[in-house]
Amino acid sequence: MSQPSYELLPGAAESPVLLHVPHAARTIPADVRAGIVLDDEALERELDHITDAHTAQLAEAAAGLAGVTPWRFVNRLSRLVVDPERFPDEREEMLAVGMGAVYTRTTHRGVLREEDVDPEPLVARYFRPYARAMTEAVAGRLAATGRAVVVDVHSYPSRALPYELHGAGPRPPVCLGTDRFHTPAALARAARKAFAGCGETELDSPFGGTYVPLEFYGTDARVSALMVEIRRDVYMAEPGGPAGPGLGRLAAALAGLVDSVGR
Repeated sequence: MSQPSYELLPGAAESPVLLHVPHAARTIPADVRAGIVLDDEALERELDHITDAHTAQLAEAAAGLAGVTPWRFVNRLSRLVVDPERFPDEREEMLAVGMGAVYTRTTHRGVLREEDVDPEPLVARYFRPYARAMTEAVAGRLAATGRAVVVDVHSYPSRALPYELHGAGPRPPVCLGTDRFHTPAALARAARKAFAGCGETELDSPFGGTYVPLEFYGTDARVSALMVEIRRDVYMAEPGGPAGPGLGRLAAALAGLVDSVGR
């Protein structure tokens, strides 16, 4: 590949915070594109809907504003290549709508890949190396600081798309995804406080959970995690349009969260 599938951007040695940006990119390698049945126009529309546009820019701006620079782990390929946040097996509930680690269905439940596609080549080429690198990034923060705080940076559409399994609940400006084991109450409180100026926040609606590498998941309480889901109309033109002035306010809020939990 001419472009790496992910990038670890170093922060301050003393920072335990790792901003994880898994869904910001639109890049699809040509050989992977060949396995997607959509024509070019339909694929661009799908990328508009599925991509968490401008979230890498948001994380970069927040890192620049933070008093202690966090680390950043950024996916440089589209989630239509592989989705690094899915379980790679039957534990993944999104398999029900064709959106496991390798998607076979679109946001509107149309065909993206043939149903009988073997996901293993893409999982081996992209998913597992990404997972190993993210595991190493978290291990690096643990070794350096004794703890790791993974903050997932996402966005979501203002109106539910057909693929959503839990889209009937509230759609606040900021949704905070939590995990019973890895999200201490103090982390959720810090996030609510940090984003208070950006509008209402809700826990786990319309998207819940967090991302923690499987090596630590459910077993290592030194790894805390929170998912930050920004409703797209708060900061950009939907779907897939340019960022607006809301991005700066969100970056300042995210920087405030980084500083609060990084102390």
